[in-house]
Amino acid sequence: MNSLALGNNISPAEVTHISSHGVWLLTRTEELFMSYDDFPWFKNQPINAILRVEEPSPNHFYWPDMDIDLTVEMIKHPERFPLQASSQS
Repeated sequence: MNSLALGNNISPAEVTHISSHGVWLLTRTEELFMSYDDFPWFKNQPINAILRVEEPSPNHFYWPDMDIDLTVEMIKHPERFPLQASSQS
């Protein structure tokens, strides 16, 4: 008996945890950690603003309440994007 593929994973991106150290984002394939040291924009935001994340295209995330755009590459390697990762505190 052969099983048919059920299609693409359409689960939306989701913030799974917010702590005093940072934010965890669950993507379609992995969970990513964003420390407040690297992503200071999240630190003093209301929880509902952090939780409201959209994925307008694969591996591109947008927080509309804070007007923050990040990619998986930026989250995994914030040192490669120093102007974006250190523009606010």
